[in-house]
Amino acid sequence: MYFRFPLRIGGSSPQAQPLRTTPKQKNRKISDERQQIKPEQVLEELNGLIGLSEVKNLVSEISAYVQIQRRRERVSLRTEQLVLHMIFKGNPGTGKTTIARIMGKLFCSMGVLSRGHLIEVERADLVGEYIGHTAHKTREQVKKAMGGILFIDEAYSLARGGEKDFGKESIDVLVKAMEDHKDNLVLILAGYKREMEWFLRSNPGLYSRFPVHITFPDYSVDELLQIGTLMLKQRQYRMLSEARTALCKILEEKKREGNYNEGNARLVRNLIERAIRRQAVRLVKRRRLTREELMIIRPEDFE
Repeated sequence: MYFRFPLRIGGSSPQAQPLRTTPKQKNRKISDERQQIKPEQVLEELNGLIGLSEVKNLVSEISAYVQIQRRRERVSLRTEQLVLHMIFKGNPGTGKTTIARIMGKLFCSMGVLSRGHLIEVERADLVGEYIGHTAHKTREQVKKAMGGILFIDEAYSLARGGEKDFGKESIDVLVKAMEDHKDNLVLILAGYKREMEWFLRSNPGLYSRFPVHITFPDYSVDELLQIGTLMLKQRQYRMLSEARTALCKILEEKKREGNYNEGNARLVRNLIERAIRRQAVRLVKRRRLTREELMIIRPEDFE
């Protein structure tokens, strides 16, 4: 993970008023609400996440840097033009989308982005089936993301088809959009670490356009247990200590089998949701149930 400086961020009458809120008015309202949020509030949300200590530190650095550049500007000191396009590397379920969404809110709260929303896309949303189709599809996604973040998952897939593949056309459109709209658009390319490094080597011109690179590590078993406990708490369930031990054994077994990094937080969510369904099967035929019984997850619900 690293962060390279310098960055660059780039009246009608009552009768004529619409009866319903238009999408444009709704977007403006969301933007106004986000701009009323202070950066400190967003960072508090970030720090409430489990794990990701290095990611949190880097996001805090970016936040501090942007705010100081704004203060320098107010007192007529020289400032850098900010560019915040990013590369996210890591396995599925390691928090990449969550961090991207928080980044959007953070940049909106600081006035870097006008809306701060997140548009998440993949190759199928960008690449067409015939000449000219890809450029149109990619520009449409860029248009949707204006004022916020365009998050492209498995971005390396855009370069896998070779020179004649339409993915290259999409990359060209994205590069142009990064330059044309650098003041109100952040592009985040995400995917597996090894594949993303291959992708950047295959197109040297891309590497220098992304000043922020973040690597998302796999969660430890203890962190995944904390995530599972939080997921249950949010749903008003809780595990017995024996159930926690059973969940821990499953996670350790997945890690030994080599399947652990394929799921991370998604794996825990699937296990928790399955345990809740099994608890329901265990209880459904009982006529009388206490509030406590409806909340408790037992070890057999994981087995």
